[in-house]
Amino acid sequence: MSKPKMWYLNRRSVAQAFFIGIFCAFIPMPFQMALAAILAFYFNSNLPISVGLVWLSNPITMPPLFYATYSLGAYLLDIPAREFNSDMTLDALLSQLSEIWLPLYLGSLLSGLVFASIAYITMRVLWRMHIISHWNKRKAERLAREVSSINSESGDV
Repeated sequence: MSKPKMWYLNRRSVAQAFFIGIFCAFIPMPFQMALAAILAFYFNSNLPISVGLVWLSNPITMPPLFYATYSLGAYLLDIPAREFNSDMTLDALLSQLSEIWLPLYLGSLLSGLVFASIAYITMRVLWRMHIISHWNKRKAERLAREVSSINSESGDV
């Protein structure tokens, strides 16, 4: 089943792609790109943008991003946030996962929804502003041609 609109750039598909990509970037799970691709396919959004935006969470940004979402979740659940060492290993993190998963996922889902919604609205507004600017430019060019045509017909050149 082919969905050619997944490759088009239009206001709806790009705005949805920003929502999907940023939302998936905030979800702490393996294969975030696969999730973004599946959602882009399902919602007929721009696939490359959806998948590319997932890289906002990368090996450099993941520790502070997920610690911030964990802290937010802990705050919302009214539990004390744990301090993590800079020498934290994956094994140490996985051993504590049973204790931190709820605040981590609550903060991640909430942050993902908020930032993805902001990105969606921003892209819709920016796209609309671009279109209005383009229309105004074309209108000004058309008016200049009409004035030039009137001047040339009346001999006021």
